[in-house]
Amino acid sequence: MSDEINPKALWSLSYGLYIVASHLDDKQNGQIANTVFQVTAEPIRIAVSINKENLTHEYISKSGVFSVAVLDESTPMGFIGLFGFKSGRDTDKLSRVDFKKGITGCPIVMENALSVMEAKVVEHLDVGTHTVFIGDVVQAEVLRQGKPLTYAYYHEIKKGRSPKSAPTYRAHIEEGKHKPEKGIQDMREYRCNVCGYIYDPNAGDTDNGIAPGTPFEELPDDWVCPVCGAGKDEFSPEG
Repeated sequence: MSDEINPKALWSLSYGLYIVASHLDDKQNGQIANTVFQVTAEPIRIAVSINKENLTHEYISKSGVFSVAVLDESTPMGFIGLFGFKSGRDTDKLSRVDFKKGITGCPIVMENALSVMEAKVVEHLDVGTHTVFIGDVVQAEVLRQGKPLTYAYYHEIKKGRSPKSAPTYRAHIEEGKHKPEKGIQDMREYRCNVCGYIYDPNAGDTDNGIAPGTPFEELPDDWVCPVCGAGKDEFSPEG
């Protein structure tokens, strides 16, 4: 990397967290994406960036349609983990959530969504590891009011991590050591070896009934990673 490029300059770019879904014949799949944006107003067009190795990429490329669900800030980590850390080649993700078929036949995830939209691909751009698909919006719907889940909130508040297929993945951050905050050295943080989620004893896991201040060692034996579902034996201490 050039000495003239400071990668931290890109960290202040704003991102959301979305479910992008598509289908191919009778098969369907969806995934987490953080790069979705409107590119024109007339006609209304949106763009999504999808890793070429993902199953959703194959479906969009061949069907020419995709949907986007804008997630609410309160979306559970397990829901994010299903679409962010599970492969559609191994897991039928949509069978586990509330969705409907759009006018193109594309699945549209309704669960935990503030709004949804469906698009037909009119152009695509090869950007190396990813393809940017640009689509004409053919329908859009507001489901309810709420705060959209931002990538910053996902990282800072929910303690989530980025999968390696994300366009914003930073290996030295996602795989590096996370230092506990000053004053809580007596309670160690633990990292999931599967998805990188860090269990912070100060925060607990309130979504799953674990109160703040609960050391990792005192978690129930049947507790699992709230992101990917890995068991306690798949966690390693930080530091």
